[in-house]
Amino acid sequence: MQNIKTLSIVIPAYNEGPTIHRILDRIRNVSLTNGIEKELIIVNDCSKDDTEEAILRYKSENPNLNIQYYKHAVNQGKGAALHTGILKASGDFLIIQDADLEYDPEEYNLLLAPVIRGDADVVYGSRFMGGSPHRMLFFWHTLGNNFLTFLSNMFSNLNMTDMETCYKMFRTSTIQNIELKEKRFGFEPEITAKIARVQGIRIYEVGISYYGRTYAEGKKIGWKDGFRAIYCILKYNLFSR
Repeated sequence: MQNIKTLSIVIPAYNEGPTIHRILDRIRNVSLTNGIEKELIIVNDCSKDDTEEAILRYKSENPNLNIQYYKHAVNQGKGAALHTGILKASGDFLIIQDADLEYDPEEYNLLLAPVIRGDADVVYGSRFMGGSPHRMLFFWHTLGNNFLTFLSNMFSNLNMTDMETCYKMFRTSTIQNIELKEKRFGFEPEITAKIARVQGIRIYEVGISYYGRTYAEGKKIGWKDGFRAIYCILKYNLFSR
């Protein structure tokens, strides 16, 4: 059994002022198994709305919640916000949590289960396996995700079903020792390529639910990011070893 005292929850945020309190409420209300404590690390990537005010207000109203807040002076991208949050994490393991409402923090314990058993060093939450609820959205977006996962698997020799998922849980010391470069959505294929090459790493996948947003509701990833992901898969699997 793996003894875990603290889970760091890294939350990149950009223009999430109207809804960020809702995801923080959900995280606050989650009871982690085995009495594991939560460390929230919020990185505001130079939002143009009232994201900072909303976070600071929430932090002051919830003094018993361990919230670490950081802000970029200029907008750098989701990957850059994750770099900052990962370096600041002090928990035994960390998980990535988007600031929107697409992923359910109640499922942290699903990802923690193989870790606590001592079986896993990394756990990905897959939107494409299991019987959990999934909002029906974009056919071409799903097809693109499947293609990127297939391409990534070809080079990493993993049998993953959802490389592009937000929910990725890592042993903190492991991911902090990996040099990360991608500052936007290229983070996903980059970290997958690099984590797959760690000697003796044990990677698991569990099924999760998905409450996706439309672009009108604030979804930010676009077709250009898909082409960047292809480039990153090739770059970090073939040319940047």
